[in-house]
Amino acid sequence: MTTAAGTDSWAIPPLFARLVDDTSLLQPRATAPGVDAVVSRYLSSRDGRYGGLVGQLVCPVSRLSAVVTELARSVPARPVDIALVVDTGLGAVPKALSTVFSRSSLLTPRTVETAAPPDVDDVWLERVSEFVPEDVVAVVEPRRPQAGDVPGTTAWLEAVRRVAEHGCAPKLRCGGPRASDVPTDEDVERFVRVVVDSGRKFTVLGLRDIVRPADGAVRHGVLNVLVAVARALAGGAVGAALASTDGAALAAEIEALSEPAVTGVRGLLSHCGVDLEPVPAAQLAGFGLLA
Repeated sequence: MTTAAGTDSWAIPPLFARLVDDTSLLQPRATAPGVDAVVSRYLSSRDGRYGGLVGQLVCPVSRLSAVVTELARSVPARPVDIALVVDTGLGAVPKALSTVFSRSSLLTPRTVETAAPPDVDDVWLERVSEFVPEDVVAVVEPRRPQAGDVPGTTAWLEAVRRVAEHGCAPKLRCGGPRASDVPTDEDVERFVRVVVDSGRKFTVLGLRDIVRPADGAVRHGVLNVLVAVARALAGGAVGAALASTDGAALAAEIEALSEPAVTGVRGLLSHCGVDLEPVPAAQLAGFGLLA
């Protein structure tokens, strides 16, 4: 797989370029690291050996002021790409964006992300779009029902399709503090097929593993999701990719992807929010996917 910078040994392959977002600030405050620690680690990772792997710093609107204060103290070499997560209502978005735009030496707004009601419609989506500037991506997460809720799952997938058709980026939650935050393989496959059919970019958050663990737990891995998208585009077995615990086999399949296939995957999967510390470069390097 061609690297992003030719023969540069520090380059990141295009499939992984700016893929991994830091979602540490989304963790419950009682257990999350402090804003100072998150900002310090993010800047160190972004400006380090595998910095090309690092995507956005994901920040709840309620914690933006603290992040700005810490960045002003840290004086980053270049602005930080930030994803604003709406946790205090859509009405807080204009002020948050104004804060970000006024600190252009510290921050560059890339996405505004919000949860959506199960019956999300065009009126609601249009309201979201009114708050988000054209050069910032609106990311919308329709709430997923409990496993086994067939009518609810059908409604959820229709909501995902409406989000994509409206021009927003759907978001899939693959992990969190509750067991129900982890979707089944079937739900992930259904989501992937909907977004592939729509051709709209999407994001995933809550990934805690590079490869699905072999202990029988349902936890989705970064490589599993990448291969699942590649197979969905090629008409392959998406479910088998999600269920695989064979990291070497998944890595080999990724290495064999053609340049158009890589472009197709990243044309859909824009970001992965990964709950790992530090950025998972060592794990990817262990599979031979990074130099």
